[in-house]
Amino acid sequence: MNLTGTLAIWRRDMLVLRRSILSEMIAVVAYPLTIYLAFGIGMQGYIGLVDGLPYGFFIAPGLITMTAVNAAYNESVWSLWFHRRVQFTIESYRVTPISVSEIVIAKIFSGFSHGLIKGLAVALVIFAITPFRFPLCNLIVYLAFLIPGSALFSCAGVICGTLMDKPETIGRVEAVLIMPLIFMSGLFFPLSSYPPAIAPFINLLPTTALFEGARQALVRGSFSVPFSANLCLSAVVAFAAAVVIFRKKLAE
Repeated sequence: MNLTGTLAIWRRDMLVLRRSILSEMIAVVAYPLTIYLAFGIGMQGYIGLVDGLPYGFFIAPGLITMTAVNAAYNESVWSLWFHRRVQFTIESYRVTPISVSEIVIAKIFSGFSHGLIKGLAVALVIFAITPFRFPLCNLIVYLAFLIPGSALFSCAGVICGTLMDKPETIGRVEAVLIMPLIFMSGLFFPLSSYPPAIAPFINLLPTTALFEGARQALVRGSFSVPFSANLCLSAVVAFAAAVVIFRKKLAE
């Protein structure tokens, strides 16, 4: 596969981000920071330790990860929708030698780059206002979850941006599907809080594999093979679905 087209699309997406980097950073930091101030600081005195960690430390990795994967999803879904419905860039893809797989891979690269930059911004703010720290060597294990997680959310964004024509529909999908899956994955509470009858189903969610695996990696440096396998398999399935759906759209 020739990735020249992939890199060209990625560079264009990065140029777009550079033009609006300040406003993007302000907007992306505000939401997780508000959550952290309300829950991590406001309630940690009432909640105490969670899985052996102060509550603020428990939710910090999840907020960083949430920022990163949400950025990956939003980059893919809105850029695909904008190119289809406003700029009609999608029409130019039909007469270029760029394959559908290259386009989807470009969106995965762009989503991960957006997520890495914005997740780092949130992490720096959390580091500045709290004593939350972790060994730098844990970042390698953490990236083993963040990379397929970003790919999964980017592919989900490609699918939604390809299929949905109205922006309000995209907003509803995020509100009723994406965010509930994130919140159900133990972002604000330990998975042990679930009843035994429900816990096995929650553990099967790819978002649980992402957030719980990323938390364990970042805080303890541990690597969960089942979570990693679940997440990578989900990312591969999402990539295949995104390629098939986008190819059908181009053929219309």
